[in-house]
Amino acid sequence: MANLKIYIIEDDADLLYGLESQFAADEFEVGTSAGEDDIDEELEQLREFSPEYLILDLILPKIDGFEIIKRIKSDDELRDLQIFIFTDLSDEDSHQRSLQLGADYVFLKEEFDAYQFAEKVKKIIINQSRDNDHDSEETLID
Repeated sequence: MANLKIYIIEDDADLLYGLESQFAADEFEVGTSAGEDDIDEELEQLREFSPEYLILDLILPKIDGFEIIKRIKSDDELRDLQIFIFTDLSDEDSHQRSLQLGADYVFLKEEFDAYQFAEKVKKIIINQSRDNDHDSEETLID
């Protein structure tokens, strides 16, 4: 998993640093934000860091997580970013809205601690890279 970049936007400092250390331990390059900048500044930081993956809390001090998803998916540089939502919003409407706006996965904080969540995300990323390796092998064989 070396050289993969993940960006985390989370206002809970303990959770933010817990996730950061979990991914850094597996050699991810990790960028973080406490979600205290306005949305344009957050998006600019994302563009500069250029991650493949984003972990996003929906409830942040200055910005709406749903709006971030919308803006990412309409941005030429960021639209391919894979978005993992990690939120306290457990209602079905928030879950569906996140996915409809373009998030790839939605996880509830009540169901996972930072370690379990990080392991789940890493497993998804590993499985995707295996699938991509398999797809490229098939292409070479054809």
